[in-house]
This record gives sequence, C-alpha cells and structure tokens, in this order.
Amino acid sequence: MIRAILRPEVTDDVADALTNAGFISMTKMNVFGRGRQQGISFGDVHYDEIPKTMVMMVLPDEHVEQVLGIIRAKSFTGNFGDGKVFISDVESTYTVRTGVKES
Repeated sequence: MIRAILRPEVTDDVADALTNAGFISMTKMNVFGRGRQQGISFGDVHYDEIPKTMVMMVLPDEHVEQVLGIIRAKSFTGNFGDGKVFISDVESTYTVRTGVKES
C-alpha cells in the first residue's frame, strides 16, 4: 500500500499521471497535519495544521517503484511541505459486496 500525503494543488496532476500510466484505482481524502516544521507562520499568525490530500493505493510490489517515481515527479516543488510517502505491506483484501478474499 502506498499512502502519499501531498499538497492539495498537485493532487490532480499526480492522479492524472498515475491514470495515464495505467494505475487507475486510488482513494483520495482531504486531511490536515503538520511535519517537522510544526505548521507554518505568516507574520503573527501561526497555522498549526496544514491542509493536505492523502492518496492511497494498493498495488503489486513490482509496481511500487514506478508509482513512487510518478508521485515524486508530479508533486515535487523543492519547498518544505511537499509531502511524505509511506509504503507498507497489505496482509489481505476483501471485496465488501461479495465477501471474497482477493489475492
């Protein structure tokens, strides 16, 4: 599973690039959080949590590096807050409608 926490303004570009590469299935959700910079300040105003978008995908191991490359290429700005990508194993999946366990 890939969970990418990204700037909201790059999410459509990331999703389009993944779709064009054949990676269609994904879940996107609006999230809030902060990284090492502990939020952001503009003058006297401090924003403790920053809006981000999380893209989640489950895919075979052999596609992880390709998808990671697409995500990084389309979301990189070079500034703090570009995001974070988490990769983890998925033990099993089930289809809700049928109850069938997928391999």
